[in-house]
Amino acid sequence: MHHRFIAHATLCVALFLSALPTALAQGKPQSDLSALQRLDVMRSKLDSMRRSLNNAISTLAPKTTDKKEAADDPRQRLQGLEKEVGSILSEVNDVRGKQERSERYDATVLDRLETSVVDIDTRVQAGLQATASARTAGLASGRASSKKKKKGKFLGLFGGGGEDKYADLTGEVAPGRDRVLFEEAAKQVRKGSHETGRLLFTTIINTYPDSPFLPLAKLAIADSFYLEGTTSNLIQAAQAYQDWLTFFPTDPLADDAMLKVAESEMRQMGLSDRDITHARKAEQRLKVLLQQFPQTKLRPDVEQRLREVQENLAMHNLQIGNFYYKAKYEQQKGGLKGAQSRYREIVEKYPNFSFMDEVLFRLAATYQQEEEPDEAAKYYQQILRN
Repeated sequence: MHHRFIAHATLCVALFLSALPTALAQGKPQSDLSALQRLDVMRSKLDSMRRSLNNAISTLAPKTTDKKEAADDPRQRLQGLEKEVGSILSEVNDVRGKQERSERYDATVLDRLETSVVDIDTRVQAGLQATASARTAGLASGRASSKKKKKGKFLGLFGGGGEDKYADLTGEVAPGRDRVLFEEAAKQVRKGSHETGRLLFTTIINTYPDSPFLPLAKLAIADSFYLEGTTSNLIQAAQAYQDWLTFFPTDPLADDAMLKVAESEMRQMGLSDRDITHARKAEQRLKVLLQQFPQTKLRPDVEQRLREVQENLAMHNLQIGNFYYKAKYEQQKGGLKGAQSRYREIVEKYPNFSFMDEVLFRLAATYQQEEEPDEAAKYYQQILRN
């Protein structure tokens, strides 16, 4: 009897453990982005990391060929990170190629790659901050020889012969330099050089952790993604704004950042007969903004955006309701409950819908058809009152 009990208990434990991975997988939040969008976001982040690392490496000279000492060499450290970023980027590009060619691949690889990107991004930021003083010293030692070269001859922000246009700004830590960096970065973004601007803003974050421009630099990076405006840029903009709000929830610009998150979703909205995921997210963000900042000066703009989003959502429901309505009367298929539920949702959630008279008329007609005259009269009367 005792042995039977042990065997039964062992079997229960085994079944529980076998079901645990599935339960955890089901509990894991799924991304709303398509596979291509997720890959594009990862590729953009990795490209940005690679440029930042290459720019930092260009300001450092090799210190030694001794393997033991090389392990502590800032240049070697950054080069190691750059190789890791390149390896992950190569894998992302490989998976993206398979996706475009409709080839089969393990879908879990996307989750693994996203985890790898988050991990390497954390280590890259830490590496750039840890090597800031070494890069300053390296730039100072190389400045004397660089001055002998012909002035005005450079190949831009990322190094490669001649004087680097931004070498003094990105390489040397000096009082007031963060302000100059911020102004130059903002100038580049206004000119449309978003990548250049982001690299300069990132320099402030990595080199001047106590700078009063740090919150603005982080916010400006999100703004640059928003202004660039591609789908992957808008996804990164929304994420960057939300990260900024996590660090600076009480900043005077917090309401503006929340509005930008909603607008990033709105700019990804399609027509009302398409997927409404982004419209629902935008509506949620705008409602939260009004709840958290009821006295915001942006309230007129927020309410206008909310009306636009809800117009899209209401039109989506109207089109589905009309589909059920016509299927019943024109094709004699199905019932009217599907149409009723969509029309009622519009009446209850979106009272300012521009086609409300049509919604009320069709909703009343469905109740009239189902021989519920009191309900039908209620909605007919609403039409007359409005």
